[in-house]
Amino acid sequence: MQRLGRLLAAATTVAACAVAVPAPAAEPRSPDPDRLSARLDDVAASGTVAAIAQVRDGRDTWRGVRGTSRLGTAQPPPWGSRFRIGSITKTFLATVVLQLVEEHRLRLDDPVARWLPDAVPNGRGITVRQLLDHTSGLYDYRLTLTLPPSPGFLEYRWRTWTPQELVRRAVEQDPEPGPPPGSTFAYSNTNYLLLGEVVEAVTGRPYAREVERRVVEPLHLRHTSLPGASPWIRGPHPHGYVPIRRDGQDRLVDLTAMNPTLFGAAGEMISTIPDLERFFAALLRGRLLGPRMLGEMTTPGTEHGTYGLGLAWRDTACGIRVYGNDGDALTFQSWSFATADARHQATVVVTPDFRGDPDAAVDAFLDDAFCGR
Repeated sequence: MQRLGRLLAAATTVAACAVAVPAPAAEPRSPDPDRLSARLDDVAASGTVAAIAQVRDGRDTWRGVRGTSRLGTAQPPPWGSRFRIGSITKTFLATVVLQLVEEHRLRLDDPVARWLPDAVPNGRGITVRQLLDHTSGLYDYRLTLTLPPSPGFLEYRWRTWTPQELVRRAVEQDPEPGPPPGSTFAYSNTNYLLLGEVVEAVTGRPYAREVERRVVEPLHLRHTSLPGASPWIRGPHPHGYVPIRRDGQDRLVDLTAMNPTLFGAAGEMISTIPDLERFFAALLRGRLLGPRMLGEMTTPGTEHGTYGLGLAWRDTACGIRVYGNDGDALTFQSWSFATADARHQATVVVTPDFRGDPDAAVDAFLDDAFCGR
């Protein structure tokens, strides 16, 4: 789920593989710790219960925490907190899909129907590549759900969803016919539910197991997990909340524990800041993919786009391009980006209170993290 928190806020008020990644237009500079601290203050004040950040500049690391781990207490969020990473899950899954392409077990231009014959209409006209870069034109199942602040959202809390059930909700919609697949970027979580099913069809194992054995275990991401239907976050973590309207007022409800099959392959994973930064460093440095597939990953699906095959990028205020992804899992929002050589990284995690939108404050934090003094 990407940037769903913004909608809720409105409703409630590579070394060896560097050739595969375009060179930045400017060189990163060492960040100013005082400015980072002030910027994190701004993030915390923009509508959060807690905010946690880390910036790596070569061998130097800056860390900061703000807010409270749980409403009604003064306990700060613990460093090393676990959190739901939302759509950053997509980058892990895309990495596995591209590994299968490297192994010649799958092709980017395979039609979806080759692997999932009856999953979606026009399955013969939509390719694996178009699922990865969000140009399939498939309806986003998220738009079929009852969302906060509606009390009906709480009915999903313990419910186990299958990917087939969620995909069916999407394809049963009948929006106006859009542009042909491959022509337009339109973010859809349905794409990655299908990719999870494609991975299982190709390998004979659940996508979660493939992510574990191909990425999580080799990189020793000891605090990263794919919880399946388990509602719990194991280990230290801040609490997360959603606004629910009752008696005409929106009140925050603790939804830290919830069944993450609602997100599935589109956003179910749990991780930590150090694990995310280890993952993106390994990816950009060519430890997980070869130059050709990393090049595919960093090529936009549409002209002037900023999203490739499961990987996003942004240009900072000083012209430095950084790669990574952001995720919105309702109760947790996160951003993790790195320079092409992964020597400079910045990650921000918040538990939102939905009184505002932290995006602009996070953008300013990332600019200072990479542009420096």
